[in-house]
Amino acid sequence: MKRETIKYTIRQDGNVTEEVINVPGTACIDLTSDLEIKLGELENKVYTADYYKQPNLNQDVTLQYNKDQT
Repeated sequence: MKRETIKYTIRQDGNVTEEVINVPGTACIDLTSDLEIKLGELENKVYTADYYKQPNLNQDVTLQYNKDQT
């Protein structure tokens, strides 16, 4: 299992960069929203490839279809 990480970089000009690593789907937004509010106005948001991945739900899924087509 990959390690889930939130990385913050504070530059000399005071700007903060936040990077969420190995957190699939929209869970990254849930993890960071409270702190983003406290940090202040958001200048830019860029989604990584992890954002577009579906989280592993560890569930069995049964697909059903209708055999009768009229």
